[in-house]
Amino acid sequence: MKTNPYLNFKGNCEEAFNFYIDAIGAKLVALSRFKDTPMAGQVPPEMQNMVIHARITVGDTVIMASDTIDRYETPKGFSMSLSTATPEEAERAFANLSKGGEVNMPMSETFFAQRFGGLRDKFGVPWMVICEKPM
Repeated sequence: MKTNPYLNFKGNCEEAFNFYIDAIGAKLVALSRFKDTPMAGQVPPEMQNMVIHARITVGDTVIMASDTIDRYETPKGFSMSLSTATPEEAERAFANLSKGGEVNMPMSETFFAQRFGGLRDKFGVPWMVICEKPM
């Protein structure tokens, strides 16, 4: 078994995934639009180009997402956690993800990590970036 996060966006899923591709080196695996599905005739014109399902990979982790209009809620109660191999990689990823977003814990050394920081990206998704201390 495996669990993967599934994010909802308010009409900007493709933009968000392109941001993650640039910010953290994610790889696009799949992207389908409402207009390309059997339910295209049941979807209002303004939703035809929205994403019904998308998938990126970050290392060996899969992140899936879609656009939603009527059911969208600002994410809360969780964070996407990005683990890096080096402090430099953590700093770079944190700086990239925080562009246009809001830092709620600046990147710093902690008792448990060489580098750790928290932010909400410009799409409202909460992130923690960590480079753990060697055990």
